[in-house]
Amino acid sequence: MEPPANPGDIPVELELTVENVESALYQLYFDPEMERKNVAQKWLTQAQTSAQAWQFCWALLGPDKLPEVQFFGASTLHTKISRHWSDLPTDQHESLRMQLLSHILHFSSGPRMVLTRLCVALAAMALNLIPQAWSQPVADMVRAFQPQKPDSEGGSGAEATQDPHAHCLALLELLTVLPEEFQSSRLAQARRAQLREALAGEWAAVCPMLRQLLQSQDSSNQVKEKVLRCLSSWVGLDVPLGESHELVQDCFTALSNPELFDAAVETIVNAISQPDCQRYIDALVNLMPLVLGLHDQLKKAAQDGDMETSHGICRIAVAMGETHSRVLLEQVEHWQEYLALVNMILFCTGIPGHYPVSETTSSLTLTFWYTLQDDILSFEEQKQAVYLQVYRPVYFQLVDVLLHKSHYPSQEDYASWSSDDKEQFRIYRVDISDTLMYVYEMLGAELLSNLYDRLGRQLMDPQQSAVWQDTEALLFGFQSIAETIDVNYSDVIPGLIGLIPRINISNVMLADTVMYTIGSLAEWLADHPVMLGGILPMVLQGLVKAELSVSSVSTLKRICRECRHDLGPYAQDILTVSQDVLLKEVHKSSQCMWLMQALGFLLSALPVEEILVRLHTLVTPHVQQLDTLAQQEPNPSNKQSIIHILGMMSSLFTTLDINRQADNLEGASSPRLAPMQLQYLFTLIRTILSKWLDDSEVVEAVCGVFDKSVRTLLHDFGPMVAQLSGMLGQIYSAFPQASALDLARQMVHIFAGEEHHISNIRSLIELLTSTTLTIFQQGPRDHPDIAESFMHLHAQILKRKPDLYLSDQLDVKALFYCGEYQYMFTELLPRCKDVPSLGDVLQRDGKLLTETILQAVGGGSPRSLTEHFSEVLLSLNRHCPALLSQWLKETLQTPGFPSAHVSTEQKHTFSQQLLREQTNKRRVKEIVKEFSLLCRGLQGSGY
Repeated sequence: MEPPANPGDIPVELELTVENVESALYQLYFDPEMERKNVAQKWLTQAQTSAQAWQFCWALLGPDKLPEVQFFGASTLHTKISRHWSDLPTDQHESLRMQLLSHILHFSSGPRMVLTRLCVALAAMALNLIPQAWSQPVADMVRAFQPQKPDSEGGSGAEATQDPHAHCLALLELLTVLPEEFQSSRLAQARRAQLREALAGEWAAVCPMLRQLLQSQDSSNQVKEKVLRCLSSWVGLDVPLGESHELVQDCFTALSNPELFDAAVETIVNAISQPDCQRYIDALVNLMPLVLGLHDQLKKAAQDGDMETSHGICRIAVAMGETHSRVLLEQVEHWQEYLALVNMILFCTGIPGHYPVSETTSSLTLTFWYTLQDDILSFEEQKQAVYLQVYRPVYFQLVDVLLHKSHYPSQEDYASWSSDDKEQFRIYRVDISDTLMYVYEMLGAELLSNLYDRLGRQLMDPQQSAVWQDTEALLFGFQSIAETIDVNYSDVIPGLIGLIPRINISNVMLADTVMYTIGSLAEWLADHPVMLGGILPMVLQGLVKAELSVSSVSTLKRICRECRHDLGPYAQDILTVSQDVLLKEVHKSSQCMWLMQALGFLLSALPVEEILVRLHTLVTPHVQQLDTLAQQEPNPSNKQSIIHILGMMSSLFTTLDINRQADNLEGASSPRLAPMQLQYLFTLIRTILSKWLDDSEVVEAVCGVFDKSVRTLLHDFGPMVAQLSGMLGQIYSAFPQASALDLARQMVHIFAGEEHHISNIRSLIELLTSTTLTIFQQGPRDHPDIAESFMHLHAQILKRKPDLYLSDQLDVKALFYCGEYQYMFTELLPRCKDVPSLGDVLQRDGKLLTETILQAVGGGSPRSLTEHFSEVLLSLNRHCPALLSQWLKETLQTPGFPSAHVSTEQKHTFSQQLLREQTNKRRVKEIVKEFSLLCRGLQGSGY
């Protein structure tokens, strides 16, 4: 399509003529300015919906028009037929059908995009007329495309001179899009069922014709490919396999034709993947030899490295085996055939090559093994035993195959892989790991014994142990199972723990798997702490290597969490190595956080006197570094260092559980961790905040430290409440942010009940509330994180210390209003009786609240929020039903409120339904949702 010399400009208000439509199309395709393109697009969309579109679309399909113009004409026809069918008088239906058929014949030689669109338009028309007004659409379509002799007047000469081959392709295109248009159309359920039945009845006319074309030697590859695509389309209508299995069998012959291979695979897979096929057992059994007959072609493709062919045949085998696993298992007289199919799929699982670089087939098979196992284990016990006798050996072979497929390539080859290939291989190994874990259910302890024996033989034989991939794969198998299965009772784990130190971890990938395997056995080690001494040195050896960062740190964390009560003898070594790697910055920031969490677990289990000493040793170097940073002028580099050190402190306090340890000690004089150790840190943080107060990341990190400290120390933090309250007020007044509110909520939770802290807490809450309400005056939607944290803070106050609302300094009315923006009322309303000031505000402004909610439900807010408003209405009805009844009556009597779409009767019904429900949250949500749809004019529209 060549652009005209001057495409012109399309004003929005423009007369609908063919010329103007063409100009708009030129503007859409060729104008370089996006804004003008958008104007044209909008105008053309409006043009398609206009009444004149029924006329101008034919002019756009004229033979002298450009293909893009013709395509728009055909698309307009489809739009009118599918969306505006009722606009067309019934007496024009027949002429429209004849015009469409005539144009399809005319365009049968192309352009292809116009032909397809016209076929879709005729398919849409058929769906409007079937079955009453068009009882035999397929027969009529086939008849229309039959070669015709030219009559004496030459009336059909144009069509008759056209290529019968092109006519055949056009007919196949039409028959292909008919089911596709049905699948994509928006139809009422009853109409969909009616159409499905009518179209399924047409299959009897389609199937023989497709078979004839597929078998005919005169049919070109192009025709045969179209036949395959057509069958694939009709299969989606659940046409009975019993009536089409011969056609499906014919599709197997197409697999030997390279040009038809892909289309044949797609069609066969679609045909045999229909669950409905299970009703036609004989047809399935007849297809089995054809699937098994592909095994030789599969082996040759695998041998030749023909990934496309092996992939396609594998898809067919898996579709047959997975979709119909149970049905085929139950055909006892054909058990050998199904076993052969299972072995064919096993060959696909173990196909030579490394996934995803030199093969992409094996991953297709993994879900099949789940399905087969589930079906076997679902049989009653006696029957199950027979199947297990046959299939357990196959599953042991499967384990060998999966472990082999999980092998890493050589380091040279692996280094040449792209990052995308490496990520795909990682995901593939996760899938294999999940499969091995699942297979354990069938094979049980024997599987672990099998893996252990092989690992033992390998590590004892110097030649075998030189191949690190074999050792890594066996450990990977162990780890896959131990990660999710309780192996505490396995008799091979002690031997495995004894073997692990013999492994040479000079190879990074093997070392990674060794670490993860040890981590997966952390719970077992907690029950057998005598084995820790042989394993921990290996983990600490890994900890000093940056390349083992993730695996070694996560493993140490798991051991410290599970085995903390038995780590006393090793605490010094763990702390020394950990401190060393932290100071040398061996690990990235996130791993440093994990490591500090690990050390928090470790310290928690030590005697309290020892905790204080070791904690001081651990924290001091980092606090000193923070001191140095605090004195420096702000810059991006020291900002990240400050956040990193504060993050490490937060992580340490996350897992440091000192109070539990101290509570276990007898006597009142037992030493507890006082916040004196935090006092120096507190002073430093003040200095940092004086320079970084307007930086949300630094403030968030500061709040994180105190949040975790408060949680860890609980009431021992008491002496610092006054200082922290003052600092929080300072932070929030200068630069309001959610993290300060979250920390305040934690303080309310722990200290609001203590009389000597209440004045500090009250002052802080008053300051935070007044500051936040000032922000909300500009609109809370601009600060969603602050609004959410603020509501959570007040919900906590209402739970822990509602009498804080008695303060003269707290603007309860303003707080009530800000609740309209959030959903705090579910906490607020139950307290109205206990807190007089809240009750007064509710009495005075409850009607406004009700009106606001109804306005929101009626269309003033997104429909996604309706559920939240329903909870507020339920809460109002539960705690003040008489008032709500009065407010509903007063607000809903206003004409046109909350929407012109609802009548007075509908509003009355809504009120009555709502007032009846004081407990059933689900029913209230339904009532409010239905009313919201009514108000928006959407009820019955499919929403």
